[in-house]
Amino acid sequence: MKVLVAAPLHERAISVLREAGFDVVYEEYPDEKKLVELVKDVDAIIVRSKPKVTKRVIESAPKLKVIARAGVGLDNIDLDAAKERGIKVVNSPAASSRSVAELAIALIFNVARKIAFADRKMREGVWAKKQCMGTELEGKTLGIVGFGRIGYQIAKIAKALGMNVLLYDPYPNEERAKEVGGKFVDLETLLRESDVVTLHVPLVEATYHMINEERLKLMKKTAILINAARGAVVDTKALVKALAEGWIAGAGLDVYEEEPLPKDHPLTKFDNVVLTPHIGASTVEAQMRAGVQVAEQIVEILKG
Repeated sequence: MKVLVAAPLHERAISVLREAGFDVVYEEYPDEKKLVELVKDVDAIIVRSKPKVTKRVIESAPKLKVIARAGVGLDNIDLDAAKERGIKVVNSPAASSRSVAELAIALIFNVARKIAFADRKMREGVWAKKQCMGTELEGKTLGIVGFGRIGYQIAKIAKALGMNVLLYDPYPNEERAKEVGGKFVDLETLLRESDVVTLHVPLVEATYHMINEERLKLMKKTAILINAARGAVVDTKALVKALAEGWIAGAGLDVYEEEPLPKDHPLTKFDNVVLTPHIGASTVEAQMRAGVQVAEQIVEILKG
């Protein structure tokens, strides 16, 4: 059997596939035309957030039995086309939870203590000590929107930092909230009362532009917004307006409605905004776990 690895994959995951006796073919991020050629005789394909596994790709793969996404989302896979063919679609939702949680906490510290701004000024030869007055996190309220695997990890860290934790989730897990000292409230209350709001929800119809102009206006002027979920959870135009007019104190963003973020994007103009290039899952540990988990699922499915 043949497995096409169409995105970078940890060597341990490749070993899992080869030890199972599979022929592994590697082609990093092929475009649709190339992918159509590559899938003609494969039994499984592994992707990350790209390339896209479109209906055309699926229809070009008569032997295809498994599509694996080494990561969380399935945005780049035509799930309907896969279902029609009876192709199993698997991913590794738990692999990057800790990595994303730690990045979110890093962004909070970065914005609260103006670390990126201070670093830029130092490199410019400017001793901007007076401009770098920050705030402590202990005793502040962290609002976590989406209390799943990542939200839970963040809440554990926040508890250790001495923060109060408010939670919003349409499916509240009171037992887990109790473990981290969190309290479930409605979204509006969370936005009004939190000093930091961090977003960890999937991008679905109900969460598209969940954080819009109306909800940004509910936040404290001293509050920080963190988004390490999906870019379109936040209305970017509304966020730019909020930052320009001082509705909130700053933001830390790892995801965007348009990726890569254009060089001249308005968000790049704010000193109180920290930007990272969608690196939530970009740790050695998360990549290893994601690759091995999907490789093991492929082995299990193809070996029956």
